[in-house]
Amino acid sequence: MQFRYNKITVKIGSNVLAKSDGTLNVSRIAHLVDQIAFLRKNGVEVVVVSSGAVAAGRAVLQPSKKTDAVSQRQLWAALGQVKLISRYSDFFNEHGLVCAQVLTTKENFSSRAHYLNMKNCFTTLLENKVIPIVNENDTISVTELMFTDNDELSGLIASMVNSDALILLTNVDGVYNANPKDENAQLIKQIEINDNEPENAISTERSDFGRGGMLTKFRIAQKVAGDGIGVHVANGTSENVLIDLMNLQKDLKHTFFVPNPKTANSVKKWISYSDDFAKGEVIVNQGALKALNSEKAVSLLPVGIVKVKSEFKKDDLIKITDENGKVIGVGKASYGSDKIETEKQSSKQKPIVHYDYLYLEGKK
Repeated sequence: MQFRYNKITVKIGSNVLAKSDGTLNVSRIAHLVDQIAFLRKNGVEVVVVSSGAVAAGRAVLQPSKKTDAVSQRQLWAALGQVKLISRYSDFFNEHGLVCAQVLTTKENFSSRAHYLNMKNCFTTLLENKVIPIVNENDTISVTELMFTDNDELSGLIASMVNSDALILLTNVDGVYNANPKDENAQLIKQIEINDNEPENAISTERSDFGRGGMLTKFRIAQKVAGDGIGVHVANGTSENVLIDLMNLQKDLKHTFFVPNPKTANSVKKWISYSDDFAKGEVIVNQGALKALNSEKAVSLLPVGIVKVKSEFKKDDLIKITDENGKVIGVGKASYGSDKIETEKQSSKQKPIVHYDYLYLEGKK
């Protein structure tokens, strides 16, 4: 069999791993592990981002007294993560393979040092033929710093480890031009990186057991594809879905997000997912906007800044917005906001954000 990719990140959604009563579907995990093991033994590197901890915990224990939604989720996640990774470990062990648990929070990606440390962890695991099983640490994540869901986390991981593709497994065949429950809804087989039309037709319904939905998947998939990584949205409840998708000779019914032929460098990839940690914000004028959106590699000069909305220091991440308030990019400041006006008077202005540390939406 000729495989489509050499390295993949596979995100397994809650609706794939949970039964209708919300408990863990153990046989589904076993079947997915069988497929991943087959790929791993044939030389494909696989990183798994798995939901299901809350579903696993729900079957272990019910709260002894009335608790709020956050506390309940923390309880089930803490109990369920043990059970979930134990299932994965046992099933991989049957194939003579070893898996490792990697729990993270969004805050772990807030600094370049933490990001590189985590990247090194994945590199070491993969070099030793260990299969990483990644999940957000729901027991300590706080609302304002939680990933939208594991779709967002999987996109960041796929980008971090330089996967050839991200595979999002859900409980439908892919992205539809209407609610999949509608009998007239049609599957969209291929989506280009600048094709935003399908977003308007996607249902805003959340998944039954997860925090996300197809709209989140679409937005994350567009972003990851923009970084040069192909994204497949497929039905994780289908038999042999991963094997069929990886088989170049098969045409699996699913949605494919075509990757940008231009790939972003590792620094820009990190910056692109770090806008939540930006400490400052600047508003730029139309001249700067036009220059930044040109085909050339352009840095942001202080002359293009009309207002500092939030102050910042050297090396802080800052948001760059247009005069209508739309965020157009994120970058690392070369100096503090207190020096911008002085630099504007200089005959040879130093960029406030150098091109190498500037991520612009839709441009690599």
